[in-house]
Amino acid sequence: MYWDASAVIPLCLREPNTAVMKKILSRDSSVVAWWGTPVECWSAFACLRREGVITAASERKVLVLLDRLASVWTEVLPGNRVREHAGRLLLRHPLRAADSLQLAAALVWADGSPEEHGFVCLDHRLREAAVREGFRLLPEVL
Repeated sequence: MYWDASAVIPLCLREPNTAVMKKILSRDSSVVAWWGTPVECWSAFACLRREGVITAASERKVLVLLDRLASVWTEVLPGNRVREHAGRLLLRHPLRAADSLQLAAALVWADGSPEEHGFVCLDHRLREAAVREGFRLLPEVL
């Protein structure tokens, strides 16, 4: 299954979707993620620290957890195919640049058969684009 950053974050820190994401991971622990996913996660964690939601010590702990996850996932690297898909996706869907790169990476990984692959995501706009591209969404309902 392909995991967007929005789905990876709850694996690193406790939030309302943590239990659901852990259940999905327990069913299939072979995580595929985009090369830029750690950067998106670092940004989210830093934002939570700046807002006072987590402490600096907690941020260090979640960064260690993210490193552990990243060390075992399959990473889709940047390249021309990802960039070309991202450009096409921006013309078809109301996505931000980072989200178009996430979905493009998933499409490259799926190698033309998104209907045979799961897309784990909690972002509503990205979920809508992913299902329109043919992916099976997880969790099925938000």
